[in-house]
This record gives sequence, structure tokens and C-alpha cells, in this order.
Amino acid sequence: GMNAAVRAVTRMGIYVGAKVFLIHEGYEGLVEGGDNIKQANWLSVSNIIQLGGTVIGSARCKAFTTRAGRLRAAHNLVEHGITNLCVIGGDGSLTGADIFRSEWGGLLEELVQDGQISEEVARKNCRLNIVGLVGSIDNDFCGTDMTIGTDSALHRIMEVIDAITTTAQSHQRTFVLEVMGRHCGYLALVSGLASGADWLFIPESPPEDGWEDLMCERLGETRSRGSRLNIIIIAEGAIDRSGKPISSNYVKDLVVQRLGFDTRVTVLGHVQRGGTPSAFDRVLSSKMGMEAVMALLEATPDTPACVVSLSGNQSVRLPLMECVQVTKDVQKAMDEKRFEEAIQLRGRSFENNWNIYKLLAHQKPAQEKSPFSVAILNVGAPAAGMNAAVRSAVRIGICQGHTVYVVNDGFEGLSKGQIREVGWHDVAGWLGRGGSMLGTKRTLPKTCMEKIVENVRKFNIQGLLVIGGFEAYEGVLQLVEARGQYEELCIIMCVIPATISNNVPGTDFSLGSDTAVNAAMESCDRIKQSASGTKRRVFIVETMGGYCGYLSTVTGIAVGADAAYVYEDPFTIHDLKANVEHLTDKMKTDIQRGLVLRNEKCHEHYTTEFLYNLYSSEGKGIFDCRINVLGHLQQGGAPTPFDRNYGTKLGVKAVLWMSEKLQEVYRKGRVFANSGDSACVIGLRKKVVAFSPVTELKKVTDFEHRLPQEQWWLNLRLMLKMLANYQISLTEYISGTMEHVTRRTLSIEKGF
Repeated sequence: GMNAAVRAVTRMGIYVGAKVFLIHEGYEGLVEGGDNIKQANWLSVSNIIQLGGTVIGSARCKAFTTRAGRLRAAHNLVEHGITNLCVIGGDGSLTGADIFRSEWGGLLEELVQDGQISEEVARKNCRLNIVGLVGSIDNDFCGTDMTIGTDSALHRIMEVIDAITTTAQSHQRTFVLEVMGRHCGYLALVSGLASGADWLFIPESPPEDGWEDLMCERLGETRSRGSRLNIIIIAEGAIDRSGKPISSNYVKDLVVQRLGFDTRVTVLGHVQRGGTPSAFDRVLSSKMGMEAVMALLEATPDTPACVVSLSGNQSVRLPLMECVQVTKDVQKAMDEKRFEEAIQLRGRSFENNWNIYKLLAHQKPAQEKSPFSVAILNVGAPAAGMNAAVRSAVRIGICQGHTVYVVNDGFEGLSKGQIREVGWHDVAGWLGRGGSMLGTKRTLPKTCMEKIVENVRKFNIQGLLVIGGFEAYEGVLQLVEARGQYEELCIIMCVIPATISNNVPGTDFSLGSDTAVNAAMESCDRIKQSASGTKRRVFIVETMGGYCGYLSTVTGIAVGADAAYVYEDPFTIHDLKANVEHLTDKMKTDIQRGLVLRNEKCHEHYTTEFLYNLYSSEGKGIFDCRINVLGHLQQGGAPTPFDRNYGTKLGVKAVLWMSEKLQEVYRKGRVFANSGDSACVIGLRKKVVAFSPVTELKKVTDFEHRLPQEQWWLNLRLMLKMLANYQISLTEYISGTMEHVTRRTLSIEKGF
């Protein structure tokens, strides 16, 4: 993701009229100077967004930790007239930048005294502004939701776990997987949650004494229940209660000696740092890069050095040293064995991940049998992550003591009585499966209302959890509106939005859209590569999404597309003409390829075929054109780590909310729910998980085009256009606000 950030900072800098320099080899290049500091132009950062690592190099630098080294660095910057520095790196690099900034005045004085620069030059460069972007695969920087590179590292880990699971399954093996994280267990924790690992070791929460017996007992138990494999995930910095390291080989030997299971160790190592960046990382870095330039432009002598971060889907600025301080506090708490506190300082979402993992990994007998029955079904088109949501919902339901039913084939299955009770182990291994294991249909309830009511009565269903797309939301709305006719429908209902189109009201992200964006992005990366080879070729790529342009906009940002046509951002023949001219100009430069995305229903008359004909005839002699329709490959594939965890969390939160509501409306041995808030859509809104009544959402829905009337992601289109070199006005750009990082802010539930 670092390259996407370098690209965004460079282009935004040029865009606002600044001179941009790329410093090669990190602080080493800053100290050495010379050829390491090169002025960049628009094309310097072309075609790098899909590359892993960083094209400008990075190096650990001894010299910069000394004052003499920083003096040389200051001299090199002043020579080029550079007074704004954007640093992309971990907490070490960022702390170094802050020290450099605080010494700046003194360093310049020293250079004047040595006669290396004149008084006037020192006056002109009297202030150094610094902004940081956190690049670290560990996600160990406190205060920031996600650091650059974390999501890509999780993609690498999940690819390995999926591959290992298949061999372990065949050979009945136990695997001990060691992932990176010397001081932070984030990668181990999230991959454990996303793979349903049997046991997990993280440095923040060492196992209780006597864990060896407990772990072996538990592994033996899962095997005797018919499971053919065990996965144990261990962070490289894992320790026991006394602070002694726990090594992956120690765990392996333990399993072999006590249980005699065929056990293998896999150390993932630097695989986790490599590979092509995920869509999330590319979009995150592009957003953060744009915001970083704005933060530098708006900096005053009084603003502290800040890091740019993402909170929910909003850009924010955080004082650098506050984040560094809390990050140090975590380490100190761990060193002093205050483990509970360490987990809290990591932030609320870390703590939630840990609690949910413990809840779902092993069956704990319910305190008492509850009187409630809950049914779970999938509706609409398949979306990755549906199975993860079903799994966690089933397991939490069982933990709460409810009777849990699953329904095959959506509302149609509910009307035909395809309903069965499930147990804890029936959903084992569902996490990483794409599509829908329960089967899904687009049928809406109004076509078979009477039969649905009959089965709700027959099975005594008091809670309905519907996981699906726009039809799931519309279907529940129909059931609620039929309550006047059928008392049986006065039950608790909840919708988990799951669709690749991301077009369900009440949430910023639908389950499955992250996987779809990654699938579309991988295809476009290949298409771009083909275009680079043939020279002077423009590809027109059609994406899915119905009328919703989310998929094509976000994919467009992730692959650096020249344009993305969507229904929500109306375009005319004048816009098409401007786009063609823009590409014609682009072909005169060194980048002789173009990529244009078109959402399938963006315009009734300007079809993909029409665009192809238009571009072909206007570009005659300058470039040629090809069409690619991505189609159903956007629905398939294994769910991304984000969708596995998002599905898992939504499943847990939805069932806990349903249980609470069921208790509220339980009178004299029966459930009667008639208020608007007894049927809701659960979703992530800005920073929090919220429940919105379907009857309220009806007012803000465009049913004809199956869209929410207002969509947050439209402001991403500014970035898409700016990065593709269109002259647009930045008056609509919303700058991030400065927020503080304290123990209190860390305790707020973030939703991710």
C-alpha cells in the first residue's frame, strides 16, 4: 500500500501547485542527499499502485539517529527548498521525524554559523511541517483504526491458511502457524478469528498457567467430535504469564508427545510483507495521501506534527506524539505484566475481536435453555461472507440457549418448510467458504405470504435473521407491513446486508462488497498489464452492481482508472467527449494505455457497446479499444479477511440484539412485537454499528433503482477524478479534523 500512498501524495501535491520531491532509500537518502532526492512529475508515479513494497526504497538509517546525521539531512532539504515532509513508516520513523522537526530551528542556526547556508535561506525555510502516514503490517500504532499494509498482510495469511486447511483436512494433521507480530498480536488475532483457529497465542494476553493441559484436552475434544484438523495460530512474540517466550516448536512437541497427532509447523515470515496490495490498502492509502497534502497545506506554527488516519470511513488527523505515547504505554503495560490493561489500550475493536474469538472458538454449554426459537436464512444473490455470518449467528444463538433453525433457499424455502434445527458443529468450516451454503433465492415474501405465516406458526419462530441484499431488506419490510393481517409476523426481525452491490440502506458497507472489489481489481490489474504490452489501447470494463456505482468507483480508485461511469453521478455526451479528449492527450505521453470502468446500469442509452463505438471512432488512429465484461466472477471466490470478520461480527451483534429484544417483548409465555424498532437493518454507519428500523429506512430508499437516496461514497469520486488528472474544484473536499488520542477515546466501540 505504500506505493498507492506515494502516488496519491505526489499527484495531490502537483495538483495543488506544489513542487514534489521523492526521497529514495528513506532517511538514508535524506542524509546522503545527491541523487536520492529527485523532483517528481505526474508520470513518475504511474503504474505503481498494484506493486507491493515501495518503488522509492526504504532503509533503516543509523546516521539519522545522530544529530550530525540530522544536520546533513537539514542541509539537503534546505538546498532544495523543501519545508514540508510526508513520512510513510512505522512508529520509529515517525518519532524520528518529530525529533527532526523539533530540532529544525537549531539545526538551521548551526548551518548558518558553519557558513553552509546564508541567513536569508534560513529565514525562508524557518519552519518544517511534518505529516505521517502509518505503514506497518502489525497495525500496532495506537489511535489509528488500520495502518497501511495490514489488510494486505491479512490477505497473505488467509491465502496460506486456506491452502494449509485443505492439506490438513486430507491428512488429519495439526498445524502450528507462526505469524508476524513481535509486540502486537493483531495479525494473529484477526487471522485466528477469520479462520476459526482452535487455539491462539498473542503477546497481549498470555494463556493462564497450566494452559498446556487445557489446550491438549481441547484439541483432543475437537478431534473426537469428528473434526479432521486442528489449526493453532501463534504470534512470533507470544509469551506465557511469566513473560517467557512460547515457541511454535514447543507447541508442536507438546501436541506430538501428549496426543500423538501428526503435527507440522509453518512459519509465514516475510511472505506477509509482500505481494500485491489489497483493494482496502490501495483505497486507504490514496485517501490518506490526499489528506496528508491538505494537512501540510493547512499547517500553522502552532499545529502539532500529525498522522493522518481513517476512522470508520472518515479521514482524521491525530497528534503524532499522543499516538506514540499510547503505543509506548501498551509496551510498558505488557512489560509490567498488566495484560488486561494492554488489551484495553490497544483499543476497543482489538478487545472486541479477542472476546468474540473466545466466544466462538469453543462451545460453552448455555446457562439455561431459553424459550425462544430463531430462524436464519439467505436472500438475494450470493455474496462472500454470508456463511461467516450464518456460522457466528448459529453459534451465538446456541450460546444463548435458543433453538436455532436454518432455512434453505430464502423466503421460498421458508414457505415450503425447508427448515431444520442446527447444532454447534454443523457450521464448522463455513468461515472461508464463498457463496451461500444455505442456498439463496430472490423470491419476495408477498408471493407466498400465507405459507410463510403457516411455517412461522408451525415451527414457533419468534426471531428471523435474514442475511442478504436489497431483497432481504425489501422482504422484511413486506413482512412488517403484513403484521396487521397476520399476528404471527409480530416477531423480532433483523437484516444483515450482504451484497456485492453495497446498495442496502442503513449501512456504509455490505458484506461481500470488499471481496467483489478485490475480484474486480485483480481482473483490472491483468487487463492493465495486457494494455501496457500492446501500447495505445483503451479497455472498457463493465462491472456489476445494478444501479449502484460503488463497485466501479472503488475498483476505479484501486486500479487507477481514467474514468468510472455510474448512475449516481449523471453524465452527458459533453462529459464523454471530454473523457475521449483526455485519453487522446494521455496517449501522447509515455503512458500509452487507458482503463475506463462502466457500471452495468449507469445509463439507459450509453451502453458498454455505445461507449466502445464512441471511443473507437473518436480514437481512430490514436488508440484502439477492447471490451471486457467482468460478470459473475465478481460474486465468487473465497471471502477476504475483512468480509470474514465483518460477517462474524455482524452475526454476533445481530443475535445479541435479537435476544435482548425478545426478552423485552416476552409476555405470558409468548412474543408479541409490533413496534417499528422490532425489525431492523444492522450496519456500520461512519464509526459505529447501528440498528435502523426498516420502516424508517423506507423513507430514504429509492425502490425503483434499489438504492439508498444518499450514499457516502460519492465523495470518493473527487479523488478518482483528481488522481486521473482531471481539473476539478476542491471546494467540495472535506478536510479531516484533528482528534485527540486518550484512554477515553480508545475505549469507544469503533465497529470495525
